[in-house]
Amino acid sequence: MNIAHKNIDGGKAFDWGRASADYALFRDIYPQEFYDKIINRNLCVSGQNVLDTGTGTGVLPRHMHRYGAKWTGTDISENQIEQAKILSAGMDIDYHTVSAENMDFPDCSFDVITACQCFFYFNHEQAMPGFFRMLKPEGRILVLYMAWLPFEDNIAGASEKLVLKYNPAWSGAGETVQPIVIPGCYHELFEPVYHEEYPLNIHFTRESWNGRMKACRGIGASLAEKEIAAWEQEHMKLLAEIAPPEFDIPHYGAIAELKRK
Repeated sequence: MNIAHKNIDGGKAFDWGRASADYALFRDIYPQEFYDKIINRNLCVSGQNVLDTGTGTGVLPRHMHRYGAKWTGTDISENQIEQAKILSAGMDIDYHTVSAENMDFPDCSFDVITACQCFFYFNHEQAMPGFFRMLKPEGRILVLYMAWLPFEDNIAGASEKLVLKYNPAWSGAGETVQPIVIPGCYHELFEPVYHEEYPLNIHFTRESWNGRMKACRGIGASLAEKEIAAWEQEHMKLLAEIAPPEFDIPHYGAIAELKRK
């Protein structure tokens, strides 16, 4: 399903479903510390019902299922949900193809609503009242994010430049460490209770970093197949020249917690 937003990629449409196969293979890269930050807030644990919006291939529910919460995952892309179901085989996780703005779960269904890597895609004026309605009293919204740091790493910076060569409208470049921005519409019904930004080093091979970059919005979700193939050929050549067979890419993680008033 195509998505377009005037503040993302200059309004150029993208479809995460087109990148689902690569997404499943190469975007399951959060380290244990990322999940520990959630558990340390006593969120997404045993006794809680959790709704993961924009779940993609179900990375968050699949990895946090072991902590005992009951998970439900939603995504606007049917292809993403299909991958999530395959990868979650044997786990008690419910998945639904629906946008964040159109969910109709009963009132007070969830203790926590999570949004990992997807929060800024939502129409918040439409989604926020639903989040409030579906959360239990004192329920939480947990917004999660992780990004590479191109100004701190030559490999990441060079890969970004190549993405921009093929997709100049891509607005995902140039990330720096910063708090997650919470739109003003949330302040009437929610209050911020915690945020943190912290450094992470993520290990890659040339092949897995190529896959991670290919599965980003600027390539796999946006470009035509011939363009993707040309980019990948050039990217692998670039990595052979500038990257060792294995390496770490500096990232940062970010977490923001909101409490239902």
